[in-house]
Amino acid sequence: MSIWSAGGHVTVTVPDQTTLLDQLGARFAAGQGFSVATLNLDHVVKLRQDTQFRDAYGAHTHITADGNPIVWLSRLAGQDVSLIPGSELIEPLMMVAARQNVPVALYGASQETLDQSAEVLQARHAGLQIVFRRAPAMGFDPMGEIAAADMADLHASGARLCFIALGAPKQECLAARAQELFPDTGFVSIGAGLNFIAGSETRAPAWVRAIAAEWIWRLVSDPGRLARRYGACILAMPGLTLRALQARRRAGHAS
Repeated sequence: MSIWSAGGHVTVTVPDQTTLLDQLGARFAAGQGFSVATLNLDHVVKLRQDTQFRDAYGAHTHITADGNPIVWLSRLAGQDVSLIPGSELIEPLMMVAARQNVPVALYGASQETLDQSAEVLQARHAGLQIVFRRAPAMGFDPMGEIAAADMADLHASGARLCFIALGAPKQECLAARAQELFPDTGFVSIGAGLNFIAGSETRAPAWVRAIAAEWIWRLVSDPGRLARRYGACILAMPGLTLRALQARRRAGHAS
């Protein structure tokens, strides 16, 4: 299903986590890079308003469904996909990196979070090499000179997998730019994922996630920051649902 359409579109390209890990593992083995974006409703709203964000998404090699509404909309349109949040990709990809001897970089968040999460991850995954950690200053511009210099330093470190924890749209814009500069390196946007590992932020309990209520948990935890964002997401749902039904109808006619 094409989630956005007004001069462009974004489609979930990966059906499930196993397929994604197999594809990325094959790219490591072949010396090829990649960029992974995890699509959610907040991104859909931003994609409609931000040309640079749309261009960045269009440059990604892999797009997953990060959020139950994206899964539901995709299935309604006839595309069977599974939920793959960015935060839940960190541990499996660390396992792949340790197994295939792929050096890792952590970029974004705060330096304290990077150091704490690196310590936790290296303790969990024997042989894991985290060779680069950097937290950019406030006001960081993913298209600026500092970003280019940081990515050059990251590449010089030997890292071939980078987790970017900056939030949307900065992390996706940086991933697309860095992928173009260094096509042998993989970039994965993970939002607050490292905060969960470091313990500086608490994710919703498993039972809350199981009933697709994580957004309520987050809203109650930080209403001042998230109320307006989630309001815009809710307003977008009727139109997206209609588009999903239309896509399913077109697919039925084509078959």
